[in-house]
Amino acid sequence: MEDFSIQYVNLEVAENLGRHKTNGFSSADALVVRRGAPFRISVQFKERPFNPRTDSLRIKVTLGQLYAVIPVTFSKKSASSSWNAYIEPNNPNFQKLSIFVFPPASASVGSYKLQLSAFTQAGQRSDVVGNFIMLCNPWCTEDSVYIPFEDQREEYVLSDSGLLFMGTPMNLLSRPWSFDLYEPGVLEACLDLLKVSPQHKKNRKRDYLNRASPIYISRIVSAMINSEDDRGVLKGNWTADFKQGVSPTKWTGSEEILSLWAKSGYSPVKYGQCWVFAAVMCTVMRVLGIPCRIVTNFNSAHDTNANLVIEEYYSETGQKLNRSRDSIWNYHVWVECWMSRGDLGPEMDGWQVLDPTPQERSGGVFCCGPAPVKAIKNQRTDMIYDIPFVYAAVNADVHMIILSSQDQVVGFSKDTEKVGSLICTKAIGHPRLQDITGDYKYIKSPTSTLSSRSSTISNRSTLRRAAASKGVTVFLALNKSPVAGEPVIFTVKVGNTQSTPKTLKVHLNAQAKEYNHSPTETFWEKHGVLQLAPMEVKVFQEQILPAQYQPVVGDDLINLAVVLEDIATNEWVLASEEFNIANPELIIQVADENSIVPNKEATALVTFTNPFPHPVRGVLTISGAGLFAGKQQFRMPSLHPGARASQSITLIPSMAGVKMLQASLSLSDSNITIRGFKMIPVNSI
Repeated sequence: MEDFSIQYVNLEVAENLGRHKTNGFSSADALVVRRGAPFRISVQFKERPFNPRTDSLRIKVTLGQLYAVIPVTFSKKSASSSWNAYIEPNNPNFQKLSIFVFPPASASVGSYKLQLSAFTQAGQRSDVVGNFIMLCNPWCTEDSVYIPFEDQREEYVLSDSGLLFMGTPMNLLSRPWSFDLYEPGVLEACLDLLKVSPQHKKNRKRDYLNRASPIYISRIVSAMINSEDDRGVLKGNWTADFKQGVSPTKWTGSEEILSLWAKSGYSPVKYGQCWVFAAVMCTVMRVLGIPCRIVTNFNSAHDTNANLVIEEYYSETGQKLNRSRDSIWNYHVWVECWMSRGDLGPEMDGWQVLDPTPQERSGGVFCCGPAPVKAIKNQRTDMIYDIPFVYAAVNADVHMIILSSQDQVVGFSKDTEKVGSLICTKAIGHPRLQDITGDYKYIKSPTSTLSSRSSTISNRSTLRRAAASKGVTVFLALNKSPVAGEPVIFTVKVGNTQSTPKTLKVHLNAQAKEYNHSPTETFWEKHGVLQLAPMEVKVFQEQILPAQYQPVVGDDLINLAVVLEDIATNEWVLASEEFNIANPELIIQVADENSIVPNKEATALVTFTNPFPHPVRGVLTISGAGLFAGKQQFRMPSLHPGARASQSITLIPSMAGVKMLQASLSLSDSNITIRGFKMIPVNSI
C-alpha cells in the first residue's frame, strides 16, 4: 500500500494578502490575514492522492495557550462564530487540495501557529506547521470594527500617512506625519506592544481571550504608548530640555520611534508630547486593523477639580500669570477609533476617543477611553470610559480674572466658547481639515468668530471684588493671520456705552508661550491713556515687529492682552488672544509625477526661500516611507534674505499607492522648523 503523507503546504501568500487587503505587509515573516474572511492554503500529497472515504484532514490553530481544532470538511455551511475549514468544492485534483480556512469575526488578534494533520484509516499521521498573523477586519459586517464605506477604510485603516493640525484656529498648521504601517518591523513592534503589556504578563490566557475585543485592545494600546505604568513606547517631556533624547518636534514618523523601542528591549523612547503619542497610537491601531484617525481639540481644557471652569489670571498691566492648577492647552491631540460598543448599547457605536498622553489615571492606569463621541456630546457621564474628563476638555468655561498688585480681584469676564472652539481631523482623501466640532458638542453660536475675543466689565460676577463699572467695552482682533518675517498687526476697539466721559489707562502686553504652558516673561508692552467722550467708540492699531518677536517666539505662540483701567471707578476690563506665527513652507516639486512606478528612479526638488530679514542656515531632513529607505540629511549654508536654495532628491518607490514625501528644515540658532510635504501617486506597473 502506498504511503499517504503531506509533501508541502503553500500558504498562498500573494493571493491571501490581496484578498485580505494586507498587501503592504508582504515583508512580514508570516502570512497576514483578517478575521471573518477565508484564506486559502494548498496541500500537496506524496505518492498517493487524498481519499475522502478513508483519509481525513484536521487543522489546529494556536494562539498562546488558546487553540481550536478544526476538521476539514467538504461543506461551506457552518456557524460563523467558530473556526471552519473546507476543501474547495470544485477541486478535482486530490493529489493537490485547496483548503479554505475561515476564522470567526471575533477571533483574537495576534500571531498564530497553524498545524495541518493528515490521517489514514489505519491511523497513519503526517503534520506540517506554518504561521499567520490575525488582524481585525473593518470590511467584515460581523466584525465589531466594521466601518461601512470604502473611502473610510482606505483613509482610516490602509493610509500610511496623514496630517496633524496644530497652532491656533485662526492660523492652522498642518504637520505631515508618516504612519509607516508597512515599513519593515512596524507590524512586529505593534504585536510586541500587546505582549509586553502588564495584562499579558499577568495572565496570558486571559489577555489572548480578551484580544477579541477592540475595546480591550484600545485600552491596552492607550496605556502602552506612554511609559508611566509599564514598558511603554514613549517617555513624555514637557520641559525645554531634550538633551537626553529627541525633541518631540523633530519626529516625522512612527517607524523610527517603534523601531528604537523594540531594538532597545522595550525601553521608552525619549521624548513625546501629545501629537507624537497620538500619531504612534494611530499607527498601532491601523496596523491591528482598527479604524483610527487623529483629532485636534483647539483650546483644550485640563480641568483638575472637575468644576467645568478654567480660571486664567492676569495682572493689572495685562501680563498672564501662572496661578491656576487648571490649564488650557492651545491644542491637544488624541485619536478616535471606530468600533461597536456592545457593553453600552448600539446608540454608542461609532467613533470613540482614546488619549494616550498621560494626564489622568483611568482604572489606576495612565490611559483614557474608549469614550464614545456621542456620549461626550450628550454628557453621558454615567458611561465608561473617562467621559467626564473628555467632556470638560471640550466644554469648560473660561473665567478671566484680573488681579491687583495686592492680589485682589478687580476685573472679571467669562468666555463660554473658547474651549473646544474647533475640533478637527484630516478630511478623507484630501490634505485638508474636516471640522467635527458638531460631533462633540451642540454648537452654541455658529456665527461667532474664531479670530477675536471681546469682553465687557460685568457687575453680575460672583468673583468680582470691586464696585461695578458698567459701560466700557473692549474688542481685540488681529488684522490677518501672522506670517514669519512680517509685523503682527492688530486692532483694538474701545467703547464707552455711558453718557459720561471716561479716562482710561490702556495696557498692551505680549508674552511668548508654549502650546501647553503658561506664558514666559513679557517681551513687548505699551501703555497709554485714552479719553472717551460719552457714547464714543475709538479704534486704534498697533504692531509688533519681527525683530521684536522672532528672538523670543520661534515655533511657540504669543499671548496678547489689552487691559483697560477705568480711572474713575478703579476697575479693569480685559480682552486677549493667543496666536501663532505661520512659517513659510518648503516647496516640493516632482518631475513627471504622474508616471512614477515602483522600482524605477524618480527625482524630487525641495526649495526654500528665506522670508526673514536676516541670513539663516540649517539642516534639511527628507523622509518618505515607500519612496526610499531611512532619512536623508543635507546642510544648508547661510542664505541671505530673499535668497533661494534647492536640493535634489532621488526616489526609488518600493510599492504602489499614494506616498508622502516630507521635508523639514531646522534653522540654526532658533527653534524654528520649516516644513513641507507632497503626496506622490506611485502607479502600478
